[in-house]
Amino acid sequence: MTDRDVFEYALLRVVPRVERGECFNAGVVVYCRARSFVAARTHLDEAKLAALDPAADVTGVRAALRAVEGVCLGGDAAGQASGDDAGRRFRWLIAPRSTVVQPGPVHTGLTGDPDAEVERLLELLVR
Repeated sequence: MTDRDVFEYALLRVVPRVERGECFNAGVVVYCRARSFVAARTHLDEAKLAALDPAADVTGVRAALRAVEGVCLGGDAAGQASGDDAGRRFRWLIAPRSTVVQPGPVHTGLTGDPDAEVERLLELLVR
């Protein structure tokens, strides 16, 4: 049996018209403190986006999702968060905000492979 560690995750939701509150999942952010791991994977379903808001800024939504992935990567891709540790970047990403791309509530689990967990959750909850 492999060692398993606690991880936290939050879904990334696209809310094209914040005033309506309609949303769909477009990504997942996973954090594992024991392994200093944070990563995000995204998938934008353009048909769902168009169904909720035909005038939505697809390019802008894609850029926002890529920015989340960049913050998780750290380094130059993280911008102002480049010097922050994995936990601090995760906490910043999951902070509530009123934008088109919003984090959902945080959930927990156990994993032996956080990187594989990101892919599993993307397939299970987003695609």
